[in-house]
Amino acid sequence: MDVDKKTKEEIPTGKIDIEEVHDLDDAEIFLQENNFSHEYVQELLADESLNKSLVRKVDLVLLPLLAGTYTLQYIDKQAMSYAAVFDLFTDTHISQDQYSWFASIFYIAYLVAEYPWSILAQRTRMAKVVGACIVSWGTVLMCTAAGNNFGGLAACRFLLGVFEAPITPCFMMIVAMWYTREQQPFRAGVFYSCNGVGSMIGGILFYAVGQIKTFPVWKAIFLLCGGITIIWGILLLIFLPDSIITAKRFTLQERATLIGRAKLGRTGILHRHIKVSQIKEALLDPQVWLLTLYTLLNEVINGGIANFGKLIIKGVVKDALRTTALGIPQGAFQVFFILSGTYLASRLRNSRTIIMMIYLIPTVIGTCLIWKLDRATAPVGVLFAYYISGSFVSSLVVAMQMPGTNLGGYTKRTTGTAIVFMAYCIGNIIGPHAFLEREAPTYPTGCQVILACAVAQICIAVALRLLLVWRNKRREAAAVAGNSSQQDPVVEEISADLTDFENPDFRYVY
Repeated sequence: MDVDKKTKEEIPTGKIDIEEVHDLDDAEIFLQENNFSHEYVQELLADESLNKSLVRKVDLVLLPLLAGTYTLQYIDKQAMSYAAVFDLFTDTHISQDQYSWFASIFYIAYLVAEYPWSILAQRTRMAKVVGACIVSWGTVLMCTAAGNNFGGLAACRFLLGVFEAPITPCFMMIVAMWYTREQQPFRAGVFYSCNGVGSMIGGILFYAVGQIKTFPVWKAIFLLCGGITIIWGILLLIFLPDSIITAKRFTLQERATLIGRAKLGRTGILHRHIKVSQIKEALLDPQVWLLTLYTLLNEVINGGIANFGKLIIKGVVKDALRTTALGIPQGAFQVFFILSGTYLASRLRNSRTIIMMIYLIPTVIGTCLIWKLDRATAPVGVLFAYYISGSFVSSLVVAMQMPGTNLGGYTKRTTGTAIVFMAYCIGNIIGPHAFLEREAPTYPTGCQVILACAVAQICIAVALRLLLVWRNKRREAAAVAGNSSQQDPVVEEISADLTDFENPDFRYVY
């Protein structure tokens, strides 16, 4: 059957009176208002060529926007560390201990603002919230160039954290909405790997900026980053769709197909009402807290390496320009780790917690080498150790996609994602303070903290896998006993915004 040839009048209706079904999510309402029956949506899903072309179209519409944003976000977040390599310390008279607080201040603001932004994005228009925040953070970056002391720079870092807070949680929700569960890890990996792309581009860009002799280099860095970010934010306001349901670049039939694909995971698609019961369920779900602890420990590692990586390199070479140039390969390693890890997680069934464990091993090896190798006799070894130590980020990307994949109910998913990202912030607040100025350039305390966090994460990933396997086995046993059935196509279920606890047909991926 060629579904593309059907006219609107030929589409089977099977419309349900909206008054007869309570608590529908927005996707179900869209299907009913446009007379798309579940049977017809099932036919759309059965058309392989239609689905392949639709996924390609979604990739072309979404991924460049998400990837470009992440590239800029990383460059902008790292602008302070690049500035530190040049003349920031001498011009503003700040100490390294004060510099450590810049990352913490950023993530304190991120922590405070992230959940309110997530709620606002759920209740209003997600893409417009994201776009407006990007324009705002670009403005703050440009204002940072006017700072001349710790207080002024700290205020700018706080505001930067406020406006960057919704980006990653909203992007994870966007991926969960537009892609099937199997496709989500790699798509998240595509835009998250742009941290590495941003690292490479930033290194090249700021190497060039470092040649400026007539203007303070650190101010030029912030002005350049801020101006580019403002322009990009305006583009997102214009081109990023708010949701499947309102995406004007997709036909009604394409949107119905996307809704059917999204329903396959039984996690819900979009619901604008905040449900207190789902918030409570998220707070009581052990899966959420295991992921939260895992992310906390992962970001303690990130908070240290991301903010002191350039200073670790500076312990090997003293020249600021060479330090910037030698940071570029680290971005390439990060792209490799993230794309390979998320690709395997997408292709190999129920391998996500295994990936979360395996990709911590290079971090352990690299950290041990950074700690023990002599800078004078083994500079290449130290650099290689720094490059491979970033593998932990791949584990993080897979873990951050788990709430969007394994939590049913839109409010529960939003809340679970927010809790995990609060841990993301707290870890980045803690991490930089493990790297003590008096211990430069080897930072033994920081290395010990990283090793402890990595080992603990492996144990948490094992516990998470056991929990999810046990839940699935219990549900399968209930289904065999006749208490649940998965015989009917999932798209025929009425989308009543059920949580994973409430829906006996829900199955976890691990």
